[in-house]
This record gives sequence, C-alpha cells and structure tokens, in this order.
Amino acid sequence: MSSVLIIGGGIGGLTAALALHAKGIRVRVAEAVRELRPLGVGINLLPHGAGVLHGLGLGEALDRTGIRTSAIEYRTRYGHLLARDARGVEAGFAHPQYSIHRGHLQVLLRDAVIDRIGPETILTGHRLTSLSQDADGVVAEFENGGALTADALVGADGFHSAVRSLLHPDEGPAHAEGMMMYRGATEADGFGDGRTMVIAGDHDVKFVCYPISEPLRQQGRALLNWVAELRHSAPRPATEADWVDRGARDFIDAFRAFDMSDFDTVALMEATETVLEYPMIDRDPLPSWGIGRVTLLGDAAHPMYPIGANGSSQAIIDADALARCVAGDPDLPTALRAYEADRRPATTDVVLANRKAGPEAVLDIAAARLTGKADRVEDLITAEEREAVAARYRRVAGFRKIGEPK
Repeated sequence: MSSVLIIGGGIGGLTAALALHAKGIRVRVAEAVRELRPLGVGINLLPHGAGVLHGLGLGEALDRTGIRTSAIEYRTRYGHLLARDARGVEAGFAHPQYSIHRGHLQVLLRDAVIDRIGPETILTGHRLTSLSQDADGVVAEFENGGALTADALVGADGFHSAVRSLLHPDEGPAHAEGMMMYRGATEADGFGDGRTMVIAGDHDVKFVCYPISEPLRQQGRALLNWVAELRHSAPRPATEADWVDRGARDFIDAFRAFDMSDFDTVALMEATETVLEYPMIDRDPLPSWGIGRVTLLGDAAHPMYPIGANGSSQAIIDADALARCVAGDPDLPTALRAYEADRRPATTDVVLANRKAGPEAVLDIAAARLTGKADRVEDLITAEEREAVAARYRRVAGFRKIGEPK
C-alpha cells in the first residue's frame, strides 16, 4: 500500500487525507501550527466542491454547520438588483452551495480525519524546512528536528508554501491587484431568505455580505460575514500575505453612499468587534507543479484572487483528482504528473479569469452606466449580458447545472 505525506492541515490538505484514505492509501498530515483551531471568517463552498465532500460522507455535517446558499445577488451601490444567480439543487445543480465559517469547515474535516483514520494521522508543530527524494521515496525534515518518510509528498501548505518555495526557489514575487480587503463577521438580524449572498458596488469599491451559520439561522438570527474591498493607491505589500487586525475603521467612509434596502452596510461594519485586513494577491501560474514524487495542491499550487468564491472549492477538487490518480496508477511519479495534467490547466484558467473579475464583471458593466439611485436596472445591464457572464464563469470554474453544456 502506498503512503502519502501531506504538508499542511488546511481545507485542501485534510480533504486530500480523507480522499486518499477512502482509496486505500496510507496518509499522514504534517501541520506547522501546534493546534488546529477554528480560525478565519466566511468562505463559500461551490456545488462541485460540495459534491466531493458529499461523496466523502460529509453532507449531513455540512448541513448542520453551514448555510445552503440559495443565490448570489449582484447589486449596484444603490441596491439595484442586477442579477440573481440561483445556486443549489433547486437551481439545477447536482449539489448545494454552502456559505460556511472557514474554521468550522476545517474542524469538521479535522474531526473526520481523526474519526476515520486516527488521531495520530495529524502531526502538529511540524514546520517543513527541507525535503529530498530518490527512487524509493521522499524524506521531509522539520524545524523541530524530526523527519518523516513516505512514498510521495503533497504540498498543501497554502500561500506561503514551503514546499512550493523548495520546488520553485526562483519564483518571482506575489502579484498584487491593488485592492485592500477588510473583513469581519458579526451576529445580526438576517436579511432576505437568510440564505442569500450579496455582492454590491464595482471593481474599485465593493461590499460582500452573506450568512455563515445554520444553527443561528434556525434561531432566527444570522452570523453575517462581510468583506469590504477598496482600491488603494498604496496597498500593503503583496509579500505581507497574512490577515492582520485592522484596528482603525477609516475605510468605512468609502461605503457611506451604499444603500441596501435589507441591511445597513455601514452599521454592520461598525458593529464588528474585530476587522481583519489583507491585500488582494495571487501568484502567476506555474509551468509545472511538482517533481518526481512531490506535487502541490490548493493555494500552494494555484493561489487566486477571492473572486467567484472559488479558492477552497478548487483545493477540494484537487484533492479528489489527486486521490483518483494515485489510486489508479501504482507508479507514483506517473500518477502525480497525471493529476497535474488534469488540474493545472483548469486552475490556471480560474486564476486568470479571476484577474478579469470573474462572474463579478456584471458589476463593472453596470457601474459604467450608473448615474444614480433612480436608474432603471434594464438600462444598466441586459439579461443577455448577465447570463453570458455567469455561464462563462461556470464553464471556467468547472461547475455547471445538470444538462448545461461544457
């Protein structure tokens, strides 16, 4: 039986562990931090990513934790509804979309790994410093002085991937889009059906809001995750790719003209206890991911702008493809190259599409024609323009409605 060592205990790494284990592959996960805790704020799990987790038997756990997203609404800063992109099985997808707290999803996956494979599977406090490989396997060495061996190694260690830096030491700096993102989550009254995601504004000033807690929704309340994006003449350097506590709230002034009928944008931000700041950054797609018995997965392989709510889903799709390829070919270097041949072109397309605003292009089309709150929606964007943008991104991102052509 082959063995795979996964570097990184995030969403992609833990999903990979479950998917490989389900195929009969022995796995271990080495995580740099000493304790996996439910950190972060909200993310969206798109239908194709949700389908992988449902296939791993995690559907009921997802339903208990996250919100089954009913739709994404694209609005102007004055609240005009430009498009409502329905999601979920009711909209013709094979699986739901979920809005969920990132940390809660990570804990859900961690608990599944411990329950199915064993608590010894996840090794915390293991920060990778070097790796080597030969015809028989891979050796990973860690900052704590320890070393682990396996038949193959997968770098699922995020934007600051140590594995990626060892494989591609001459890679250039991260790519900055020029946007700063401010985000938080706070308990509040819900809006609409309690399952809708709103994206309002345009490419320079944008506000995103959606509920992420099914338990609170059942109580008639909402844990609202929000993201305020603001183009900045001098954004924080792209090398500083960590969420930091913002402290000051001066960025809120740029959103005082926003006027949503169902929630107060400014009040929501002002009521949030902790606001985090992060520059919108990605990396240029690599011409290849791995070498020999080593490969990459998730943000370590293809960090992308958080547009289209697609980063976590792509990591989960990676994990599924990796497990299928490893289980399908006993020659691991060949299996890993087959995995990369499947996933690298697809994720490159998503990275580049997100640089062009992805499905949020409808916002910029309308913003270029917007004059004020009294505008008519039909004068801002046509139904044909709306559907063309949405369908194009579904094709690139790899999630389609049942019966929709590729």
